[in-house]
Amino acid sequence: TKVSQGCKNCYAEREWPRLQHLPAYAGRAFTDVRCHPDRLDEPLRWRRPRKIFVCHNADLFHDDVPDEFIDRVWRVMLQAKKHVFQILTKRPRRMQHYLARFRPDDQGWITRDGAPAMGKPQSGPLIADNNWPIRNIWLGVSVEDQATADERIPPLLQTPAAVRWISAEPLLKQIELWPWINNNIPSRWPNSQYQPRGPFLDWVVAGGESGPKARPSHPDWFRSLRDQCQVAGVPFFFKQWGGWAPDAPVSKYADSTIKMDDGTYLRFVGKKRAGRMLDGREWNEYPE
Repeated sequence: TKVSQGCKNCYAEREWPRLQHLPAYAGRAFTDVRCHPDRLDEPLRWRRPRKIFVCHNADLFHDDVPDEFIDRVWRVMLQAKKHVFQILTKRPRRMQHYLARFRPDDQGWITRDGAPAMGKPQSGPLIADNNWPIRNIWLGVSVEDQATADERIPPLLQTPAAVRWISAEPLLKQIELWPWINNNIPSRWPNSQYQPRGPFLDWVVAGGESGPKARPSHPDWFRSLRDQCQVAGVPFFFKQWGGWAPDAPVSKYADSTIKMDDGTYLRFVGKKRAGRMLDGREWNEYPE
């Protein structure tokens, strides 16, 4: 379900026709939400620690996903502590309200109002967890411009999480993050009289849009996010330029060039050729 401009050229929707020959997808509309309980135990079988992007083609907190299924997802993440689970949503209010009902009980089990203890899986070994929030679960929101950042970051920061992060992808306009990454807000910020007391963001991921209908991102928008993170000491990860890149080499894919308002030229060369170098280096910073 598309909720903002960042969804306009959804990569999952773009891939949907290619999946229609598979039994799990045949006859379904892209907007149909289906849970897959048969896949829940897969992380428990992976021996090597991984970073797992939960529901990478969907949103775990979509309105059509039942609380009871999200409970089951949480039980798996509680059991699979050797993995790091990264959850990204465009619906932070539901995530906030869902997790507001969590709390450890006297025995260390994670409980939710009206639901079984989260540390007590339906099968397998019982696992108690006295640490709340859970260290191997990272919660994040997608933002693409200042409006979505203003809307989605505050409820994220009010949600209990070991790591709170944002994915600014596709980045469609410049975003100021100062109120949410540092207590010392620059004077240029319009609400600089307000001094927040945290918590703050722990990680910022940024990237451009890919695909044949990709919209361009100005290089300075990425530089601004990087510089804000550098000043605040927040890890910054530059994922990709997307379809458009500055000073990109001419190739058979370069069939379009655009000029931004300030005179910066961008060339459409495709995600692979555009790469992910920003000012001469890759930015691969992660939270500790």
